[in-house]
Amino acid sequence: MSRFLPDRTTLGAALSGLLLALAFPWADLESLAWFALVPLFLTMERRPYRSGFVAGAVFFAVILYWLNIAMTTYGRMHPLFSFAAYVLLVLYLSLFWGAATWAACRLKNKLDYPLPLTLPVLWTALEFLRSFLFTGFPWATIGYSQQNHLVLIQSADLFGVYGISFLLVLCNATLARVAAACKNGKKHFFPRRAVVCTLVLFLLNWGYGQKCLKNNPEARENTITVALAQGNIDQSLKWNPVYRSETVDIYEELSLGVAQAKGADLVIWPESATPFYFQENSPLVEKVRDTARETGAYLLFGSPAVETVDGRQRYLNSAFLLSPSGENLGRSDKIHLVPFGEYVPLKSLFPFIDKLVAGIGDFSPGTVSPLSMKDHQIGVLVCFEGIFPELARNYVRKGSDLLVNITNDAWFGRSSAPDQHLAMTRFRAIENRIWVARATNTGISAFITPSGRVQGETPLFKKAVTVARAGLGAGNSLYTRFGDVFPGLFLAISILWLVLSRSPYGAGCRARGAGGR
Repeated sequence: MSRFLPDRTTLGAALSGLLLALAFPWADLESLAWFALVPLFLTMERRPYRSGFVAGAVFFAVILYWLNIAMTTYGRMHPLFSFAAYVLLVLYLSLFWGAATWAACRLKNKLDYPLPLTLPVLWTALEFLRSFLFTGFPWATIGYSQQNHLVLIQSADLFGVYGISFLLVLCNATLARVAAACKNGKKHFFPRRAVVCTLVLFLLNWGYGQKCLKNNPEARENTITVALAQGNIDQSLKWNPVYRSETVDIYEELSLGVAQAKGADLVIWPESATPFYFQENSPLVEKVRDTARETGAYLLFGSPAVETVDGRQRYLNSAFLLSPSGENLGRSDKIHLVPFGEYVPLKSLFPFIDKLVAGIGDFSPGTVSPLSMKDHQIGVLVCFEGIFPELARNYVRKGSDLLVNITNDAWFGRSSAPDQHLAMTRFRAIENRIWVARATNTGISAFITPSGRVQGETPLFKKAVTVARAGLGAGNSLYTRFGDVFPGLFLAISILWLVLSRSPYGAGCRARGAGGR
């Protein structure tokens, strides 16, 4: 009977996955992340790959449970197929955790490299790899768990979210070594250098955060009043032609009320707020233009677009900007599309697979094209583009003075996903020291300051408007200038280490090290 029960290694790995998941929304016990991986790191050497894989499977299974809501309730997928797709994604993401623990144990056995040295580098490198491999899915990078520890995440303007991940894994690895040393009672085994290094880096990170917050990164010479309209349009009705006019009426009512009361300079509607082609001539298009004229404000809104290229039509998930006179000032198209949501990968090979989203054919990707508003530029991140650091950085480098994230989080239902989505978007503001205005269909709409503070947060599934005085202009951050050089370097180092672990030179290094002791 005992052989069917999980052993201590498996239990320790599962415990780590669960503890780390509790550091994310909704539980938001972010302090757990600083020691959640200790049970995994203490026991993983018995079964290096399986331990990391099990921990990752528990973590991602808890974090991504909402995928079943999106696929069954709104995507109309059969529960069996939905669960299968959910499991496959969880297993795929768990491979990265398994690879990190396996590689760290290999380097320890082959090259005698200590775990506090290798684990943070390998883990950060693999998180970075996950962000772009097979189009990328960087959801729940562990650095995001610290979203509410503002002091500790200010260094994201230096190294991005990956710098926070590095520090978290370093702390966990060092604590695991300390715990092992105390258990064994061997003083010479105590990792003095790792403890000193961890404390120094943690204190430097903390001190840098204190300095940044005291310097008031929110302050800007130029400011505008921005209003975010949250229409709370039911997802099952959103693309129904019968409800198009009612949808525009809702956004018109919200916009007119706030513009007249608050004197808004810019009104923002969420992704696909107008569920029709704004490029076509129709009474509804004119109604949208009239809204801009009546508010006397710039109007930015999401709408599908279509264009003809080489005789073929391309569909785009776009944002349009209208002047206070109703003139179309430009269009920005979504770049990073959602696989199986906005397009079907390898559709020619799998014609039987359909998209989850109803209403329009496959979308095509756009390019980085900020929208011009007077003398300023607006960078628009559509939907889950807010979780990709390089996209926000590219918009800022193109001259954006304000980042706007328009999204339709109705797909997530009443789950922790909207909170997780907002948590990740907060880092885009810090990384580039820029204001972010986030307009959603069903919540959470909010303003994010350059220090990562959230203002004017709206409730879920409520019709609402939130207004704030937002600053224009991006700070001169190291991350904006150099991007993901830090995790990219770690990826190169990880590859080099693994190559050395297979070479005779690597074996010789270990032998010389053993002889020296």
